[in-house]
Amino acid sequence: MPESILTSMGFPFNQPVYYQLPPETLSRQTVQRGEGVLNDTGALVISTGEFTGRSPDDKFIVKDELTAGTIDWNHFNNAIEAKYFNQLHAKMVTWLAGKEIWIRDCYACAHPAFRVNIRVINENPWSNLFAYNMFLRPGETSLENFTPDWHVIHAPCFKADPLTDGVPRSNFTIVNFSQKIILIGGSGYTGEIKKGIFSVLNYLLPKDSDVLSMHCAANAGNDGNTAIFFGLSGTGKTTLSADPDRYLIGDDEHGWTGDTVFNFEGGCYAKTIDLNAANEPEIFRAIRPGAMVENVTFIEGTNRIDFASKKITQNTRVSYPLHFISNALEISVGGIPKNIFFLTCDSYGILPPISKLTAGQAMYQFISGYTAKIAGTEAGITEPKATFSACFGAPFLPLHPGRYAGMLGKKMKENKVNVWMVNTGWSGGPYGIGKRIPLNYTRAMIAAVLNETLSAIEFIEHPVFGVLMPVSCAGVPAEILNPKNTWVNKANYDAKAKELAALFIANFEKYKNEVGEEIVAASPRI
Repeated sequence: MPESILTSMGFPFNQPVYYQLPPETLSRQTVQRGEGVLNDTGALVISTGEFTGRSPDDKFIVKDELTAGTIDWNHFNNAIEAKYFNQLHAKMVTWLAGKEIWIRDCYACAHPAFRVNIRVINENPWSNLFAYNMFLRPGETSLENFTPDWHVIHAPCFKADPLTDGVPRSNFTIVNFSQKIILIGGSGYTGEIKKGIFSVLNYLLPKDSDVLSMHCAANAGNDGNTAIFFGLSGTGKTTLSADPDRYLIGDDEHGWTGDTVFNFEGGCYAKTIDLNAANEPEIFRAIRPGAMVENVTFIEGTNRIDFASKKITQNTRVSYPLHFISNALEISVGGIPKNIFFLTCDSYGILPPISKLTAGQAMYQFISGYTAKIAGTEAGITEPKATFSACFGAPFLPLHPGRYAGMLGKKMKENKVNVWMVNTGWSGGPYGIGKRIPLNYTRAMIAAVLNETLSAIEFIEHPVFGVLMPVSCAGVPAEILNPKNTWVNKANYDAKAKELAALFIANFEKYKNEVGEEIVAASPRI
């Protein structure tokens, strides 16, 4: 590794550095350092320590001349002064100086016109393996003249001093758009690395390139028609996009240009709670040498993962390269979507398992971004909690949600895209009373949309939310398609539906004066 790389980042040129190591070496080093073990299939199993999910309250953006008037400053986009960033940057370099460090050059955006080169500096080998899995991997020729556009410095063992460093706690993620550096300290949760870059792309692409950045999965059929799946963590993006009958473009983060949908990443970061070979065969088979599994426990006396265990967290995860999925596209770029699915995990048990939306309803639901946060996905979330997250990704949106919603609405109308809402949550009652909608039913409904058999079915209107519900679908019991039918006490359903509708209406008050009449008219009716 050239000494100039180290000195340009402020590190001493003679410290131990591991550059661009392959997955097998990173796994072996992790085991040798006592920081991980191999499971029975050869995957690396590690613990991320205190943090097993993102900590959104500890994410900051440097407020300076570049960002002051462009960032939508809110409780997700917390401002921090440049002096504190510079102070922490210097402290982190001093902390890492002389220690073993792992450096990886990689990039984001599969579309070559929008490629962003990234240099990731890690304090341990398993975090560097995560970067290998999740970002796109340049060839040897590209590495010869690799110039990073952005740097990510990740030091889980470094702790900030809240009394002097301008942050409320010892852990932090800070994005500096002027210096093009992301600092992550005090947390070993690897998801902070990928979401830091996602936030960067959510700022750059819509603002500078007129590309809609999306928190969604995407796949394509044999005929090239693309489907995209919006949804927050735990709603089923990774699971539902890994369809054996379609080609996977990506499972979490994409851009939509004038004529393509392209993946930002080079890998997948799938939830593994209750994972099994029958329901999710592609993800199950991806847990092999090169994959990294986080925060799981083993079946006693074995090195077999107990996927049902929530002993550490419900937010158990596996990262693996995209090519571990047998039908992933080699170049993860697809065409204009024909169908869009909004995935929501409705803990109230009110929304239909699938419904068709008008253009106005689609924009209303996109801006609302209703779902239930799943236990463990974020620090402090211990059970499903109803929430509204604009554009199904508010924590990662540096610009105003209206910017993304306006771009999506324009693209939907120009391309005559069908939009569906899919409830992957509860039926027959709220969480604790009802049951979660079986995955095979959800797959059957999505398949019926994609093979266009559902379009020939009769639809009826939901009395409160106004969405259209099919009266039948192959492979799905007809009685669950109208959620009220699954409740024993129908009056309770009506009351809870109105309660949920009131939450939608209250949440939308802050957007009502910024959107058109068509969208406002799509509000639920009480």
